Amino acid sequence: MQFTFKALDHTIFAPLYGLSDEALREKGIIPYVADGGGFPCRVTLEDAQVGDRVLLLNHVYLETHSPYRGRHAIFVRDGATSKHLPPNEIPEMILKRPQSLRAFDRNDMMLEAMVAEGGQVQDAIEELGRLKDVAYLHLHNAAYGCFMARVEYG
Repeated sequence: MQFTFKALDHTIFAPLYGLSDEALREKGIIPYVADGGGFPCRVTLEDAQVGDRVLLLNHVYLETHSPYRGRHAIFVRDGATSKHLPPNEIPEMILKRPQSLRAFDRNDMMLEAMVAEGGQVQDAIEELGRLKDVAYLHLHNAAYGCFMARVEYG
């Protein structure tokens, strides 16, 4: 089964890149300097490196009129450009954290959900991909609940 992780589009965040800490805070965005693990960038699908400036901001990850409309805090590396992964490649930032996987149909209605440890994520993606009417998955950090990535099939 072929699946692809989709990073968030960097052009959404580009107007924020390089702004001063004060200007970001006025917009409700908290700048950090990465000091180790714990700063997964949703644009590069990689953990920020020590010393990278990251932005903690609220993001609508499911813009829909269904009951599953969703928004939560995410990290974006300042200046990041969108990464495009080849089919069936799972980002390391996903594999090292327990994930909540949520399967949706084309009407943005949730069909099923499950939790998987990093080593079980591929099996979970494949299992959910066999559901009738599944269009895509959303993965969330199982501990913090924040959106991690979208997975598309085909």
